[in-house]
Amino acid sequence: MPKASSPEYLRRMQRQKRVGTKPELALRRLLHARGLRYRVDAALPIKGVRRRADILFTKRRVAVFVDGCYWHACPTHGTEPKSNGAWWAEKLEANVLRDRDTDRRLAELGWEVVRIWEHEDPEQAAKRVEAAVR
Repeated sequence: MPKASSPEYLRRMQRQKRVGTKPELALRRLLHARGLRYRVDAALPIKGVRRRADILFTKRRVAVFVDGCYWHACPTHGTEPKSNGAWWAEKLEANVLRDRDTDRRLAELGWEVVRIWEHEDPEQAAKRVEAAVR
């Protein structure tokens, strides 16, 4: 993981909301209305690394991630920063590699992973999650 290019960028990254974003809250409300119960910001059962899921259905072994378009390099809405581009490209690539590693490790443990982009329709996202859980 690259280090922040300056104290200002480090502070900016640290201020980013990690839990309870608008897309995540919208999805959680819909899932709860459908009678689904889950854990929020829960640690994953992966040995040797500290990783968390946005929404976790432990008994059903389903991990849900609501990925932000910028931070997870959405192929549709992701952008490339103009300032300090090389550093940001490395940072965002590291995020994507970590996501794929998490997906692989969970699959090896028999878990299903559902990744939702922040721009996705919450109703459609809730249907995908519900199908995975049920």
